[in-house]
Amino acid sequence: MPQTFGVASPLVPSPPVRILFIVNSVASSVTARRRVVIHKALSTDHDVTLAETSRRGHATRLAQSAARESYDLVVVLGGDGTLNEAANGLAGTDTALATLPGGSTNVFARILGLPDDSVDAVTVLLEALDANNINRIGLGAVEGRYFLFHCGVGFDAAVVEQVERRGPWKRWAGHPLFMYAAIDTWIRRVDRTNPPLRLIDANGQERTRGHFSIIMNANPYTFLGNRAFELVPELTLQDPLAAVTLEELNLRTLGPVAAAALAHRPMEGRKNLDIATGVRSLVIESDVPSPYQVDGDHLGASKRLRFTWTPNHLPLLMPLR
Repeated sequence: MPQTFGVASPLVPSPPVRILFIVNSVASSVTARRRVVIHKALSTDHDVTLAETSRRGHATRLAQSAARESYDLVVVLGGDGTLNEAANGLAGTDTALATLPGGSTNVFARILGLPDDSVDAVTVLLEALDANNINRIGLGAVEGRYFLFHCGVGFDAAVVEQVERRGPWKRWAGHPLFMYAAIDTWIRRVDRTNPPLRLIDANGQERTRGHFSIIMNANPYTFLGNRAFELVPELTLQDPLAAVTLEELNLRTLGPVAAAALAHRPMEGRKNLDIATGVRSLVIESDVPSPYQVDGDHLGASKRLRFTWTPNHLPLLMPLR
């Protein structure tokens, strides 16, 4: 479900705009033809420099360089992981970020209401650029790593880890690979009896315990096919974080929660589901290292993770409503 934004950035670009066009050529739906068509469309009225990523973390360094060199806009064609890297390079600067869907799920592009096809999406972005529709959004961070839409700790991060171990299959298998990894992780790789995570609020008090938590900067959590998985429907990119924690990991709990999320039914008051909103600071602790992922990229495992939220921290080119 597209969201509403209303805080304008002081950045006022006027054509021609200096654009760094970052492309992840190995992303699931990026092809040479799409790259050429999009590059040509961007270059019609603007000054565009093309840069291709070659390794993990490369998009962050490219975006940092763009900000230092006073580029107006960084456009990313790739998946959510590449977009996250670019956002980390631009956070706290006046260089704006724009996304074009190039991955397997493209959660953030779909949150913004962009078309699934990147060629169609570039037309939408150019219209937004002509209207200077750039807004500053808040960002969540875990241990200093910013995230655009969520950070998952526990079960969902373990699933992401299994998907990444089968990296060559991700481009072709897409959602079936995620389903296989989820079932495999559920059966073989998690303890479903003892909740390992402890959520500590800003006052140092334990709020709840659970098997996995999703710290959300935007809604929905993800998409299953064309269906949004809505956990906190009222959450926007202007709001502090929301923390959604599953306190029991069994089908009696997970099934109703998943059904309600896909049907966009209210989540408040559901058994074994804790939802905290307005979160500006949070710590998650565990006795053993728990896996965590940021915007769909597995980052490792830790016994202690500190989350923060910073308002108005990233200029973002938004589609017109």
